[in-house]
Amino acid sequence: MISVSKFSKGVVALAQPSRFVELANRTIPILAAATLIAFATGLWLSFNSDGDYQQGETVRIMYVHVPAAWMAMLCYSVMTANAIGSLVWKHPLADVAARVAAPLGAAFTFVSLITGAIWGKPMWGTWWVWDARLTSMFVLFIMYLGLLAINRAIDEPTRAARVTAVLIIVGFVNIPIIKFSVEWWNTLHQPASVVRLAGPALDIEFLRPLLVMGLAFACLFATLYVASIRNEIWRRKLISHHRLAARAAAHKED
Repeated sequence: MISVSKFSKGVVALAQPSRFVELANRTIPILAAATLIAFATGLWLSFNSDGDYQQGETVRIMYVHVPAAWMAMLCYSVMTANAIGSLVWKHPLADVAARVAAPLGAAFTFVSLITGAIWGKPMWGTWWVWDARLTSMFVLFIMYLGLLAINRAIDEPTRAARVTAVLIIVGFVNIPIIKFSVEWWNTLHQPASVVRLAGPALDIEFLRPLLVMGLAFACLFATLYVASIRNEIWRRKLISHHRLAARAAAHKED
């Protein structure tokens, strides 16, 4: 078995930006290939499955809507874990990992809201209702946009990292609200039908493509996330290099 000390050393080594970039360069092609295969399989299963007896062909929207909602919440959870790492250990890579997740989370949340509205029109007769699940997801989208705005508004990196991390951690309270809103309040949104103590409520005909599409979205998130962290490391190194060059030039002029 791997000892705790060896595991800790491995995590510390991975947290080094140069080591992470090396690992990212090797894993991104693998993750991208897995994403393409998973999406191809998931879409094939989605379009070759039967329609629902109540929802008809609109049930296929679920194969995009639900995984996008899963990734929206997962992304914020990952951001929170990195925000805690940034505040407690003050590691710059944790700050990078927290920041780059915000646009990805905003994109997944937007897809979830749009596909939910498209599904809601034929099913509920309206594009939008202010029920607990939809409202809390909309709040999550606003939170993502707010974090993006704050990242751009604060120029000083250390202060921006601290403010962003605190806001991310405080905002995590919305994640369990999203998850349990259908149980805590009377809403139009259907209750959990996949992750339940009694087992999935969906028929295997619908569960199979949904899980494969969920895997595809997870692979997509992993690919974009690792690539975004790598690109942000490169961007910061380039900025640091330009600043050092500017200081050297200024010193020569003096």
